Amino acid sequence: MINFLLIEDDAVLSDTIKEIVLELGEVTQIYDGSEGLYEAVSGVYDLVILDLMLPEMNGYKVLAELRKQVQTPVLILTAKDGLEDKIEGFEKGADDYLTKPFHREELLVRIKAILKRSLGLFDENTLSYKNIVCHLAAKEVCFGEKVLPIQGREFDLLTYFLQNQGMILTKEQIFDRIWGFDSETTLTVVEVYMSNLRKHLRQTGLDKEFRTLRNVGYMLKGANNE
Repeated sequence: MINFLLIEDDAVLSDTIKEIVLELGEVTQIYDGSEGLYEAVSGVYDLVILDLMLPEMNGYKVLAELRKQVQTPVLILTAKDGLEDKIEGFEKGADDYLTKPFHREELLVRIKAILKRSLGLFDENTLSYKNIVCHLAAKEVCFGEKVLPIQGREFDLLTYFLQNQGMILTKEQIFDRIWGFDSETTLTVVEVYMSNLRKHLRQTGLDKEFRTLRNVGYMLKGANNE
């Protein structure tokens, strides 16, 4: 599931944007800059949709501070349509800049383009890693002509690693992403699902591509690294 963070102080507009974006994933709504920055840094998100004219901290400052800590893609969505505003937005680290009012279809196209670049999504709706292919719409993992018994949260876990190859993912990050911040399940569930995922990948040889970092988390070796 794709996770979006929407930082927009106009509650009505925020709800409208959320309704549009919900067809692609889950949306967390924040209404001021300071809280938005905190959530963007501490949460696990695939894309931040950021207004510029925000209370507490404007969008430029949010973006500048955000870029010091994480590289989550950011789409600026604002009424500020001047060339200087756009240049400043990109210089601060925005991945794209869309002005209000906007068309629903254009917003979705811009979002999909960013996610295609950052996560490899919406490119025939598949993710590949060496000898396996994940079909995102069907939620199937194929090894040649064979469909592997990787389903549900195991599938979500695998795709999360494929989207973050070569990066250390802590158990807390994995738990928050797959089970959610408010889940009543304990952190040990991550170890259980990692064990099951490795077991189901054993026939492909890719179970050995995962590295366990004791007391920290896990890392999937990049597909291009031998």
